[in-house]
Amino acid sequence: MTAAVTAAPPSKTGTGGLKNLKPRHRALGKLLLLAVAAAVLVPIATAQWSGASWPHALTVDVSEPLGRASDWIIDNRDSSPLFLYFLGHVSNALIIAIRAVYVVLLAAGWAGVTAAAGLIAWRVAGWRLAASAVVAFLACGALGMWVPTMQTLALMVVAVLASVVLGALLGLAAGLSERMFRVLRPVLDTMQVLPAYAYLLPVVLIFGMGVPAAVLATVVYAAPPMARLTALGLRSADGGVMEAVTSLGATARQRLFSARLPLARKELLLGLNQTIMMALSMAVIASVIGAAGLGDRVYQALASVDVGAALAAGIPIVLLAVILDRVTGAAGEKIGSHEAPARWKWGVVAAGTLVVALVARFADRLDWPDAWVVNIAPTVNDAVDWMTDHLYTGVPYVGGTADWAAHFTTWILDPVRSGLTWLPWWSVLLIVAALAWLIGTWRTALTAVLAMAAIGYLGVWKASLDTLSQVLAAVAVTLVLGFAIGIAAARSNRFERLLRPVLDVFQTMPQFVYLIPVVALFGVGRAPAVAAAVVYALPAVVRITTQGLRQVDPAALEASRSMGATTAQQLRQVQLPLARPALLLAVNQGVVLTLAVVIIGGLVGGGALGYDVVFGLAQGDLATGLVAGAAIVCLGLMLDRVTQPTGRRTHEGKGA
Repeated sequence: MTAAVTAAPPSKTGTGGLKNLKPRHRALGKLLLLAVAAAVLVPIATAQWSGASWPHALTVDVSEPLGRASDWIIDNRDSSPLFLYFLGHVSNALIIAIRAVYVVLLAAGWAGVTAAAGLIAWRVAGWRLAASAVVAFLACGALGMWVPTMQTLALMVVAVLASVVLGALLGLAAGLSERMFRVLRPVLDTMQVLPAYAYLLPVVLIFGMGVPAAVLATVVYAAPPMARLTALGLRSADGGVMEAVTSLGATARQRLFSARLPLARKELLLGLNQTIMMALSMAVIASVIGAAGLGDRVYQALASVDVGAALAAGIPIVLLAVILDRVTGAAGEKIGSHEAPARWKWGVVAAGTLVVALVARFADRLDWPDAWVVNIAPTVNDAVDWMTDHLYTGVPYVGGTADWAAHFTTWILDPVRSGLTWLPWWSVLLIVAALAWLIGTWRTALTAVLAMAAIGYLGVWKASLDTLSQVLAAVAVTLVLGFAIGIAAARSNRFERLLRPVLDVFQTMPQFVYLIPVVALFGVGRAPAVAAAVVYALPAVVRITTQGLRQVDPAALEASRSMGATTAQQLRQVQLPLARPALLLAVNQGVVLTLAVVIIGGLVGGGALGYDVVFGLAQGDLATGLVAGAAIVCLGLMLDRVTQPTGRRTHEGKGA
């Protein structure tokens, strides 16, 4: 569920004569220009607005207009033509669709659904994955989560269908129209870096809390990968094939259906895989706005710090994620093979599912038997209590997990937060401008500075810096661990083979799930939120670092060895410099992913912007939540621009 980013040709954008200079001289030139601008603007700003914090005169209170807008929407939901003749129908259609899917799943019974999952996995990927799928669904029932699992599946089916249709239409338009592609690309790029929480509040404002808002938030969150990969598949169609089809006199419609779409099947299936995984992730997070199912069980359990109940609901989420990822991934791999299609197997899938469902119905065994439920919550909570008594604090020599969290908060998080809030507001903008301009273009710097200034303008400067301090701490830990593990994996094939399945599993797990183990280990607070962010972002950083180092030109390594360079010298002087684009990408992905989980960490005491969003949703104070959500969008945009390599923006994306 992480973004795949690609190398790209050098940017043609630049700043006058700076682009003709060598990189080091160009960087010095940018810093010099920035210093000159600061020398002129900073004295004016400090004379006008003294103090380190963002000037109150430059803030605007949008709570009142947002509150009025929220009240107007609530008061007019039953009378406004917009709701009566459009949004109301959308909401009703979603509810009906989800109920229809849910009724079908209940009618099939646990045996029918399990049989369908196993047979579909068998048809797509073989018996081994079929057995895994059957075990996974049986585990969901055994944990007492059959009904919540079906609720989540029903929501996902509707959301994925809507996301695929919406994404495919947008991708079709972008793939066939250069103008549409230029319009959509920056929108999709921006949506890709925004934390999931940022999608919740706008739909809540319009539709209120409930299932329709959860589905629409999921659709908006999950559609971009489908749109991006559809456009990529259509635009990268083989030129020779397209020329041959055109020479045969095919019309544009015939070229689309007979050549472009068949050639883009692999990208379309990859887009489906990404859409499903992101939909599952968002469907779980959307529990905070009223989506029922597994996410709601985790959310309620975390709210009462009931780790056992949270784990019982979290395990089915992980199992669903792994099975869905493996099945859709296997389907994608089959596209490139020359295996003859066996359509009769789909008949076996349908017939087998129908027979098992009918047998279960006539045997009156539709519901999961209560006697088969294994309640793991008391055992897990006992284990957590034992950990609290024996591992939280006072462990000889090493302290305890609570001590580690307290030390990390005192020694790392507090100083970083104090340092950021101590810095004058204009110096924060200057740092942001310098970093963004050094790694990108003046447009990048301008976007980042405007995003950061918008945070101050919204009046959430301090809370945003608190969130930023957690992100910086999490990114630092992630990069240290990620680079070290990535370097080790790049140098050892055996270690990489051992690491690969672990990374695969971790990269398929929704963000919400990472909160459960950290609460069990560290309790609640900012440090657990940072720990969850580190674990979530680490697989992507490790994988990108490993791939970057392994793709270094072997001739360069051979040349360094022939000159007598040691292993450390090869790494330091050849591999790391040549892998710089990949390492920058790892930094960018680390920042984006840690921000997403740090925001969700508001549920476990992370505070700052994440807490404001949760508070706004829980208390019905949408104005507070919307302001925090807007600040999260700006913070995500700023962090992405500050860490995004220039080349990535200059080429059409190859991944979602």
